[in-house]
Amino acid sequence: MKMRMLVPLHTYPDGNPDSIARQVAMYARHLQADVCALACNIDLPNASSLLGTLAINVPAMIREAKAGSRARSTALIGAMKAELDPLGIPLRTLEAERYPAEFGEIIAREARYHDIVLFGMGPRDGTSRLTAEAVIFASGRPVLLVPEAGPAIVPDHVVIAWDGGSAAARAVSDAHAFLRRAGTVTIVTVAGEKVPMEEDAGDRLAEYLADHDIDAGLARLQSDGRPIADILQAHVQEVGAGLLVMGGFGHSRMRDFVLGGATRGMLDDLRVPVLVSH
Repeated sequence: MKMRMLVPLHTYPDGNPDSIARQVAMYARHLQADVCALACNIDLPNASSLLGTLAINVPAMIREAKAGSRARSTALIGAMKAELDPLGIPLRTLEAERYPAEFGEIIAREARYHDIVLFGMGPRDGTSRLTAEAVIFASGRPVLLVPEAGPAIVPDHVVIAWDGGSAAARAVSDAHAFLRRAGTVTIVTVAGEKVPMEEDAGDRLAEYLADHDIDAGLARLQSDGRPIADILQAHVQEVGAGLLVMGGFGHSRMRDFVLGGATRGMLDDLRVPVLVSH
């Protein structure tokens, strides 16, 4: 059965680098997925004030920004085709032209017709983080957050961040395609967190995975007051794992998302590939 992977292409202000195409090709090949690229081209409001027009030529700046956004999406699609065509992986393309704040909703809506979303994260402005938040919490699909400047490494070792909660359970279910293909699976629990869990939570998850023919080891870490995102990412890097699986925690309060510490930490400083489900 073919998977369908959605890849939003960020084009403003700097946009994804062409190197994200190698990540897309590696994951598409690993998961045997077809790829749909959603080019997120910016729209900006027209400047109408006399001051804006005369002083700094805002309309020209807007035209230049929009042209740069479209040029970046064209370059990204070309880079993806160059990586995917030799692998025989089809590439479908869609285009959306919206204000930057609207892309989260657009991507989340399209994601519901795909199995997974691959979201390249880099040191850009906060817009990409806000977009990722919206997709994680509104799409109903797992989101693979990928450091766009990182190497394209097959995730043969997968680490599961397990707290026994519903979001983590959803993430494990969504990660089965990765878990079945992994040579090593490790379940990580972190002691000292504010929310206590059953002492045998990790063992029970290992038993569940064994019933699905997935062998998993256990690792118990101590928080020692450190941010949970730092603990998890440092462990993934230390053991040389290729993917972290975790639940995305957040809830709506006055229409704003209040993020859990792990989720916020990953979005603020992503250092390893992370599959997040909510």
